[in-house]
Amino acid sequence: MKPLPDALSRRAIEAAAQRIAPHLRHTPVLQVDGADFGLADVQIVFKLEYLQHAGSFKARGAFNHLLTRAVPHAGVVAASGGNHGAAVAYAAGQLKVPATIFVPKVASPTKIEQIRAYGATLKIVGERYADALAASEAFAQASGALPIHAYDQIETLQGQASVGIEFERDAPELDSLLVSVGGGGLIGGIAAWMQGRVRVIGVEPELAPTLTHALQAGEPVDAPAGGIAADSLAPRRVGALPFEVARQHVERTVLVGDDAIRDAQRALWRVLRVVVEPGGAAAMAALLGGTVRLRAGECVGVLLCGANTTAVSFD
Repeated sequence: MKPLPDALSRRAIEAAAQRIAPHLRHTPVLQVDGADFGLADVQIVFKLEYLQHAGSFKARGAFNHLLTRAVPHAGVVAASGGNHGAAVAYAAGQLKVPATIFVPKVASPTKIEQIRAYGATLKIVGERYADALAASEAFAQASGALPIHAYDQIETLQGQASVGIEFERDAPELDSLLVSVGGGGLIGGIAAWMQGRVRVIGVEPELAPTLTHALQAGEPVDAPAGGIAADSLAPRRVGALPFEVARQHVERTVLVGDDAIRDAQRALWRVLRVVVEPGGAAAMAALLGGTVRLRAGECVGVLLCGANTTAVSFD
């Protein structure tokens, strides 16, 4: 295995967290008896990261990029299924930097509206994230804009790792932590911080098993990119950098179906009156569906990582 870069050391991650803290919300945790969800002898601690600026954890990595890298006159460019684009647009607006965001047609109307509202130039290109990424790379080369990758750059992982710092400090009793996985930036950052002190388990949709396929193959490979969480958890291929972190510090990955994700959304609404997007509910789906089985008395962390969705009724 490749040694992880020094820039992903705990010291570097903590420095990044301190750098971006003035621009972020320290999102709260909520401890709930598992019996409320039909899970006996388990304590659940939710990290309410959907309350973050721009509606997801992605603001952390976006600010870390803009606060550490020289931004050219052309500004920044990002490709996104929606959440990363909204986060970059928000951070760029706060720091008075021009931003151009490429999203695929699968991006939800809510996320498209957010990006526009934050003042970025929006371009809708192709069917999936990979198409938007290719278009953004061509734009960066032609314009000189600074690319901000959604999950496969050091600055992104450093920023997302700050979620892990907050979670661990606010809930030191954690035994395990369930994290939804798309391109791997979130789980890669958190796992680089935890380094085995808390069991980190990745949760992916059955129709977008990017990290699962990569771990089976021993390297990032193309995977299906579908399902109801396709706008946030379906990049086709996990990032090379988060993959290296994951195979060293992520215990395992599990897969959940679209029906299980919808059931988790409904359960979160019924018990907590919380509405999260499908990608934000995937981690909870693994717990409710029995895909992840816990020991009696275990304290499990569940990261509710995004809520950029249209208002719906689960009743």
